[in-house]
Amino acid sequence: MSARTGEDLAAPTAARRPGPSRNRKLVWALAALTVFMVGDGMETAFLSPYLDTLGFDAGRVALLWSAYGASAAIAAWAAGALAQAWGSKRVIMTGAAIWLAMHVVFLVFGVSVGSYPLMLIAFTVRAAGYAMFAFGFLVWVNDEAEPRTLHKSVGWYWFAYALGLGVISSYVAGFTLPVIGQLGTLWLALAFVAAGSAIALFKVPGAARRRVPLAESLGSLVRGITVIRDHPRVGIGGVVRVINTTSFYAFVAFLTTYMVKQIGFSDTEWQLIWGTMLFANVLANIIAGYGAHYLGPRQIITWAGGFGCFVTVLALYFVPTWIGPNFWVTIVIAVVYGLALGMFVPLSALIPQLAGENKGPAIAVLNLGAGASQLVGPVLASLVPVIGMTPVVWVIATLYLVGMVLTQFLKQPRTAAAIA
Repeated sequence: MSARTGEDLAAPTAARRPGPSRNRKLVWALAALTVFMVGDGMETAFLSPYLDTLGFDAGRVALLWSAYGASAAIAAWAAGALAQAWGSKRVIMTGAAIWLAMHVVFLVFGVSVGSYPLMLIAFTVRAAGYAMFAFGFLVWVNDEAEPRTLHKSVGWYWFAYALGLGVISSYVAGFTLPVIGQLGTLWLALAFVAAGSAIALFKVPGAARRRVPLAESLGSLVRGITVIRDHPRVGIGGVVRVINTTSFYAFVAFLTTYMVKQIGFSDTEWQLIWGTMLFANVLANIIAGYGAHYLGPRQIITWAGGFGCFVTVLALYFVPTWIGPNFWVTIVIAVVYGLALGMFVPLSALIPQLAGENKGPAIAVLNLGAGASQLVGPVLASLVPVIGMTPVVWVIATLYLVGMVLTQFLKQPRTAAAIA
C-alpha cells in the first residue's frame, strides 16, 4: 500500500469541488472491488480440502498458501509506490490482467492435469495480481475522496473488500459447490473477477494526481523500514498486526480440510460457517471503532482482540473435535472468533500516532504486517505434518498472548492519556 498518509494522497484533489459525479465514481469503484473480491475469495474455504482429494498432501498445500502470502505481501507493499509512478488505474488493471491470466494457467495447466509446479507458479504470481488490484484501489480511493470524508471513504473501501472477499464469496461458493462442484466453482470465480475488472476498466476513471519518478516512489518503501529504527513502537505494532490475522490464514491452509475430511462437515456447511464468521468480522470493524472511542484502543486490542482470539482459536479447533460436526455450536464459536479478529482494527489509527510526522511510513508498516500474516499463517500450517495439528493450534493461540503483551508497549509516554 501507499507509504503516504491519506491527507498527502488527497492533497492534489483538495481544490476540486465535490459533486455527484465524484460520489458516482466511488460507488462504481466499490462495486468493482466487491465483485472482483468475490471471485478472488471463492476458493478460500474449499481449495485446501479439494487439493487433498486430488492427492496433494498437507505440506504441499501449505507451501502453496505460503508462496501466495509472500507474493501478496511484497505486491501490497509495492502497490502504493507503483501507483505514485504509474497511476493507480494502471496498477489496478495490470493486477487484473495478471490475475485472469494466472488463474487460467492454474486451472488448465495445474489443477486439471495435476501439475504441482505449475500450480505453485501460477498461484504465486496470481497473488501479486490480487494485491495490485486491491491495494491499487486503496490508493485510488485516497486520491478521489474528498479530504473531509476521506476516513469514511476508506472505511467503505474496507467494507467492500471484506464483503466481497469473505462474505459474499463464501455464500456463493456454498450454493455452487453442490451444483457444479469444486472445479466448476473455480471457473466461476474467473467470471466474477472478469466482471469486476470490466467495471474498473469502463466505469472507474484514472485518478488525477501528480506522477512522481519511479525511483522517488520506491524510496518511500525504504522510509517504511527506517521509521521502525526511529520509532521502535511502530515495529512492535507491525508485529501485532502480523499476529492479528495469522490464525485466519493458517486455518485456510489446514483447518478447512480438517473440518471437512475429519470432523465431517459438508463443503456447503463449512462454507456457511466460514461466510458467517467473516460477516461477523465485517461488523466488528464498526464495533471496534466505537469500543476504542469509549474504552481506549489498547484495551480493545488487548482484551477483545488478543484474549478473544486466544480463546476462540482454541475453541474453534477443540470443540468440534470433542463434539463432532455440530453446525450451530460451531457457527456460534466462528462468529465470536470473527468478531475477535476485527477487534485489532484500532491499530490502524493507533500506530500512526506513534510515528510523529512519519505517519505514511507507519501505515506502510501496518500494510506490510497485514500482508506478512498471509505468509506466516501458512508457514505455521506447514508444521502440521511435522508436529501434529494440536501443537500447531496451541502455537497459534499462544501468539495472541504474545500480542497482548506487545500491545502494552504501544503508548507514547508524553501522550499516554490521548492514546490509551
